[in-house]
Amino acid sequence: RFYSTLFGSAPTVHKPDYAKWMLDDPRVNFAISLRDRAAGVDHLGLQAEDGAELEAIGERLIAADAVALAEQGTTCCYAHSNKYWAEDPQGVRWETFHTHGEATTYSAPVAHLASAKPDACCGPQSACCGPKTQAA
Repeated sequence: RFYSTLFGSAPTVHKPDYAKWMLDDPRVNFAISLRDRAAGVDHLGLQAEDGAELEAIGERLIAADAVALAEQGTTCCYAHSNKYWAEDPQGVRWETFHTHGEATTYSAPVAHLASAKPDACCGPQSACCGPKTQAA
């Protein structure tokens, strides 16, 4: 249910032990960063073409009971963006975003971060701006 709701589409192939989605829209964005906290997949991203598409994806995440954080006007990963963050049933973080400009720095200045939630923003040691998972 989570993935079909998030993608707005049923799987192209669906078997008892396997599911595959062939997505052209929304397109998937793949980036590698040396700023990661640990080896492995930090998060996956869906990049929206515009604000309306981002809101539609955000609504699907809300319908899947998955939204952890909405961010407006962030500076992260050398870009100015609006975002939604969620976590899927397997614990993988998802960043959905619309970039509306390039930034000359990787993340927001520390003074800007002081007013933000400490577990929800970019920082010098962070791979990107997602909510950090917490151990149970």
